[in-house]
Amino acid sequence: MKGYIVITGDVIGFTSITVSKRKKLMLDTNELMASWVQKPGYARVFRGDSFQMLFENTEEALKRSIQLRCWFKKNSSGLKDMLDVKMAIGIGNISYHGKTVLDSDGEAFHLSGRTFDVMEEDENLSIVTSDKLKNEQLKIILNLADIIISSWTINQATVIYLLLEGKTQQQMADELKISQSAVNNRIKLSRWKKIEKAIRYIATLIDQQ
Repeated sequence: MKGYIVITGDVIGFTSITVSKRKKLMLDTNELMASWVQKPGYARVFRGDSFQMLFENTEEALKRSIQLRCWFKKNSSGLKDMLDVKMAIGIGNISYHGKTVLDSDGEAFHLSGRTFDVMEEDENLSIVTSDKLKNEQLKIILNLADIIISSWTINQATVIYLLLEGKTQQQMADELKISQSAVNNRIKLSRWKKIEKAIRYIATLIDQQ
């Protein structure tokens, strides 16, 4: 199933931070998302803590969605509750490309937006295609993966974020001013290899004709 990937989401725990910090965080987030997408306008923050991104590669979209969760977790230092993200990913066609992702329309946007509106309170990530049977399979896998991702500490989320940026363990160690063995331990404790396998499987499942 080839198609565009639309991610709609918002930040969990956003109101727990000060207004000035919210503004800076979302400006930085908008800049970060813009660096990930293929074309200008494919990523936008709106309504303060909501956002939308458009991708053309399934595996890339899945990795960035997890990286975005890591981004907010690692920006939770000093807060009472850790920030996180709720996201709905819609896979499908696009009938109209506007100036930005917010002005565009089509099946992928409808699936993403409608799914986001009905997500359960404890659900952080949902993926929906036009194939109902495939959606059930995806939900089971995502529920299991989310148990792991939701348990990540700030330290674990930080190394996974950098890993997804393409950094080596030694580069991460130098940047974080810790040992390479400490980086490796955080990656192991995050059970990243299991999440990585899940990402690849989900991408293969989605991309099947």
